[in-house]
Amino acid sequence: MESLPVISLEKLNGEDRPTTMEKIKDACENWGFFELVDHGISHELMDTVEKLTKGHYKKCMEQRFKDMVASKGLEAVQSEVNDLDWESTFFLRHLPTSNMSEIPDLDEDYRKAMKEFVTELEKLAELLLDLLCENLGLEKGYLKKAFYGSQGPNFGTKVSNYPPCPKPELIKGLRAHTDAGGLILLFQDDKVSGLQLLKDDQWIDVPPMRHSIVINLGDQLEVITNGKYKSVMHRVIAQPDGNRMSLASFYNPGSDAVIYPAPALVEKEKETSELYTGLKFVFDDYMKLYAGLKFQAKEPRFVAMKEIEHTVNLGPIATV
Repeated sequence: MESLPVISLEKLNGEDRPTTMEKIKDACENWGFFELVDHGISHELMDTVEKLTKGHYKKCMEQRFKDMVASKGLEAVQSEVNDLDWESTFFLRHLPTSNMSEIPDLDEDYRKAMKEFVTELEKLAELLLDLLCENLGLEKGYLKKAFYGSQGPNFGTKVSNYPPCPKPELIKGLRAHTDAGGLILLFQDDKVSGLQLLKDDQWIDVPPMRHSIVINLGDQLEVITNGKYKSVMHRVIAQPDGNRMSLASFYNPGSDAVIYPAPALVEKEKETSELYTGLKFVFDDYMKLYAGLKFQAKEPRFVAMKEIEHTVNLGPIATV
């Protein structure tokens, strides 16, 4: 079975740059996922964030999760559960405005470490978007501008824990879905596995790797790249042992950003898939549709967006 591409960002700085750029291109076109090492984020900072995230779960979230499990009788289920996930989560918003000060049970040390960590992730996301532009033949900054909207991108982190599950064959940690947004940067547990992606009709493990950042592409990048890059189905398998930590940070378009295939890429393709032809929508409208259809295929969502009439202002990016 194939294994997930692992890419060292350090190799962009020397003679291995062409090979590394080709690896990124192949991962975006054929996997929708890759694992980054040597990404420049301090390992010490990552260790601090991991320790504080796990401590916060134990102190503030674990009992709530156990109470939820008990209230729904999940430990005794006899048939497959398709309407919920075996996960404990909360969401931190960073851009355009932060909500970290509004979350009552975060220790000051945790707020401080997370703020430092997501600042580094934001820089990494913007670097990666420019590398994607380079591979696509788009001018530097195109994807960042495409995401910008009137107030800049939306950036936030879903903090998740996947506790030990007594019936992992009946309950998913997280049901299969594609991500709605732009670029996702995942800091996951380095001991407890569970994340899988779908490639060629096979579920492939995204193995735990210490201090790596897993990158995956969301639906918006598939649209903007005219289908050249793929947003792929992925899921989390619940485990009978161990608590899996997951910090998924979503670098998404601004709510009022207008999303459509990059004209330069449409011109390059002799045959554009019908799926993307004439596709143009406001990101927030897509998110409203996605909220009810997250665990279904992405293609009908794209079709549905064509059928919704919009009055949109393309803004300055239309001339890029």
